[in-house]
Amino acid sequence: MRALQCGRFRVSFDRPRLMGIINLTDDSFSGDGLANNREAAIRRAFYQIEAGADMLDIGAESSRPGASPVAPEEEKARILPVLDALRDCGVPLSVDTYRPEVMRAAIDHGASMINDIYALRMPGAFDAVAGSGCAICLMHMRGEPASMQEKPEYDDVVSGVRRFLAERADAAVSAGIREERLLLDPGFGFGKTVAHNIELLKNLGAFSVEGLPVLAGLSRKSILGAITGRLVDNRVSASVAAALVAALKGANVLRVHDVAETRDALRVLEAVF
Repeated sequence: MRALQCGRFRVSFDRPRLMGIINLTDDSFSGDGLANNREAAIRRAFYQIEAGADMLDIGAESSRPGASPVAPEEEKARILPVLDALRDCGVPLSVDTYRPEVMRAAIDHGASMINDIYALRMPGAFDAVAGSGCAICLMHMRGEPASMQEKPEYDDVVSGVRRFLAERADAAVSAGIREERLLLDPGFGFGKTVAHNIELLKNLGAFSVEGLPVLAGLSRKSILGAITGRLVDNRVSASVAAALVAALKGANVLRVHDVAETRDALRVLEAVF
């Protein structure tokens, strides 16, 4: 697996990498939103790094089903001070946004990756990132957050998601973004039923289009609640189990809330396999 160019960083995949989640939202599904507490967000970021995070993903707009959008200026007001404080933290900083103006500002303030739930489909998105050198995570989503869970249907969810990711990767390369900057995410929970999500997890290796690395984000999601019957604040064990399954199925990056617990589980996995 080739290394991922992340701005001034190069991330190798000799083992699965952990992406710690920093939510700067006021309506996070997982209850960890820190929209109005910059200092707490910074403390959480350094805690995640100490716990073993290889990179951080910072987002200021919830993408949970039915979420309301945040104004671009508010999104930047939440993200940019945290980016400034973490610029020299020693790990790549990803920003979870689909707005080109926020992408540009984030890159100017030290972001090394853009994590886009719309896979650069917004007008101007390619221009915002093409010349930057930052990594781009292209995610599959059916519809948009407000309506994505309204009766999602696929003829074949695995082939449909794979085809979409291949098309977006081709479009990115055509726009001048080198393959070594691309990361692919099948989008667990974004316009999928529980059965769809399970099928995607079973076939996670199918999404390494042209050998590109794959990100899996299952942490605390509703699929785990459906499987275990646990509420969102009691899904740590299920999240760790899902991360291990994803790693065994070929995920290169695991986007998680619970870094320390996932890191310990991965160490056991690495010792055995």
